[in-house]
Amino acid sequence: MKKILLREYWQFLWRYLAPQRKATLFMVVLLLTSIVLQLIGPQVARSFIDAAQQRAPEQTLIWAAIVFILVSIAQQAMNLLATYWSERVSWTATNALRADLVAHLIRLDLGFYKTRTPGELIERVDGDVNALAKFFSSFVVKLVGNVLLLIGILVALSLIDLRLGLAFTTLSLLALVVLKRVRQFALPYIRKDREWSAIFFGYIGEVLTSTEDLRSNGAVPYAMRRFFGYLRNWMPVMRRARVLGDTVWMTAIAIFAVGDAMSYWFGGSLYRGGSVSLGVVYVVIAYITMLAEPIETIRVQLQELQRADAGITRVRELLEITSKLRNGPYSIPSEGALSVEFRGVSFAYDDGAPPSDDMAEERKTVLKNVSFKVEAKHMLGLVGRTGSGKTTIARLLFRFYDPQDGQVCVDGVDLRQANIAALRSRIGLVTQDVQLFEASLRDNITFFDASIRDQQVLAVLETLGLHSWLERLPDQLDTLVSGAKLSAGEAQLIALARVLLKDPGLIILDEASSRLDPATEALLDQALGRLLKSRTVIIIAHRLMTLERADEILILEHGQVIEHGSREQLITDPRSTFAELRRAGMGEVLL
Repeated sequence: MKKILLREYWQFLWRYLAPQRKATLFMVVLLLTSIVLQLIGPQVARSFIDAAQQRAPEQTLIWAAIVFILVSIAQQAMNLLATYWSERVSWTATNALRADLVAHLIRLDLGFYKTRTPGELIERVDGDVNALAKFFSSFVVKLVGNVLLLIGILVALSLIDLRLGLAFTTLSLLALVVLKRVRQFALPYIRKDREWSAIFFGYIGEVLTSTEDLRSNGAVPYAMRRFFGYLRNWMPVMRRARVLGDTVWMTAIAIFAVGDAMSYWFGGSLYRGGSVSLGVVYVVIAYITMLAEPIETIRVQLQELQRADAGITRVRELLEITSKLRNGPYSIPSEGALSVEFRGVSFAYDDGAPPSDDMAEERKTVLKNVSFKVEAKHMLGLVGRTGSGKTTIARLLFRFYDPQDGQVCVDGVDLRQANIAALRSRIGLVTQDVQLFEASLRDNITFFDASIRDQQVLAVLETLGLHSWLERLPDQLDTLVSGAKLSAGEAQLIALARVLLKDPGLIILDEASSRLDPATEALLDQALGRLLKSRTVIIIAHRLMTLERADEILILEHGQVIEHGSREQLITDPRSTFAELRRAGMGEVLL
C-alpha cells in the first residue's frame, strides 16, 4: 500500500479547509492566544513565589494572584473557543468530503456495484470519513498547536539556562522520533482493521435488507454463523491494531517519567548552586511538567493520524476509481421520438473475477450478436424468459454499461460517443418496483427539483388523466408518501408522472401493470395510453396480454434473437414462436 507523504496530508487538508479560510484563521488566532497564555501562567506564579519569599506587601501578592487567576480563566476560555471552532470547521469539511464521495459513487458505472455491498459503501462513506473528523479538527488546533507550545516551552527553558533547553530539546526530539517509528509499525494493522470493519458492516447491511427472506426460508442460523465467522476473523486483527496502537501510549508514559525525574534534578541542582530563585525552580518544574501535555497530545494525535492515514488511503482509493463509461461529444436530440438500433451487440457482466474455464465465460454472456431496429414512434414488445437478456437491453440503452462487441445506437448516435446526461434525460423508465422517498408527492414526482412549478406537475397529472386520483389524496401535492403508504399501482402512477415530466423521446416499460388490481390497472392503462403517444416505446413483457399495443415483437432466448417482426405478421404466421405462445394462453406468465 502506498505510503502517504506529509505533503499529501496538507493537500488534503487545504482542499477542504480552503473554503473556510476565515473560520480557520480565527481558529488559529484563538490557538496562538491560548499558547501565549499558557506560557505566561508560570511566569506570573514565579513572580508570586519570589515576592512571597522576599516578604513583599500583601497588596502585591493579591494582585499577582488575581493576574494568575485571570490568565488561567482567559486561557481556558481560549481553549474552549478553539475547540468549538475546530469542531465546526471539522464537520463542515467532512460533510463536504461525504458529499464528494456520494457524488463520485453515483457517477460510477453499475459494474462497480456488482463487487461491493451497500453496507460496505456506507462504511466507506461514513465510517472512514468519521475517522477523519478528528483529523480535520485536531490537526491544526491540537497537533500543530501543541508543536508550537512545545517549541515555546523549550525556548523559555533555554532562556533560563541553555543546558536546560538543550537537554529537554534532545529529550523531546527523541520522544517524537520514537513515537513516529512506533506509529509507522502500527499503521498497517490499523488499515487492516478499517478494511474488516467495512466488510463486517457490509454484511450487516446485506442481512438487514433480506431479513424477510432469511426468516421465511429458515436461513437465520446460516446468517448468524456467517455473522460470528466475520467477528472471529475481525477480532484478532482489531486486537493487534489496538495493542500496537497502545504501544505509543506506553512509550509516552516512559518518556514522561524520564522528563519528570530530570526536571526535579535540574531544578534542585540550580537552586542549591544559588544561581536561581525558588520561583525560577517552580517555572522550570512547571514548564517541564507542561512538556508532558504537548507530547501526550502529540501522541494522541499521532494515533488519530494513524486512523486518518488509513481513512485517507481508503478515501483516496475510492476517489481514484473511475467509471468505465466515458462521456462522448455528441448530444441526443432534445425533442421528438428517438429511434433505437442494436448492431451485433454481445455483452457479458463482469463481476471482477476471471472465469475459471470456457464454460464459465459462456454462462456469463448475456447477449450474443443481438441486432434489431425500432423506428421512431414505434412500439417494440420484448419477450423472453427470465435470464434471456431483456433487462440487459434496457440497461445498455441507459448506458449503465457498454457492450463488449457491437454498437447500441439511439437516433443514429453510437452511445459510446453520446453525452451520458443528455442521453438519460431523453429516456424514461417505468418498472414494477418504484422507488419512493419519505417526502411529499410533489417531491417524489419532481425528484426534489424546486425549479419545477406546481402548475407543471398538475398539468402532467391532468394529461395522464390522474386529476381525480390526486383529488382523493388528503393533502394533494403536499401528501406525504412512501412505499408503505401507497399501493403498487399508485406508486406506478407516480412513476408515469415522473416520466412525462421529463418528456422523453424513448420510454421503456418493464411490465408496469403485472401485479395490479383491475381498477388500478384500468387507470394505469389509460395513463399509459396518453404517455406513450408520439413516443418510441419498448415494452419488456412477462405477460403476452400486455403486448396488444405493440407494433413489433422481438423474442429473446439465451441472449439471442430467435424471432423479430411485425406483430400482425407474427400472429397470422402459425409457425411463428409468438403465435405459438398466444395459442398457449394470452395470460401466460413467461418464466
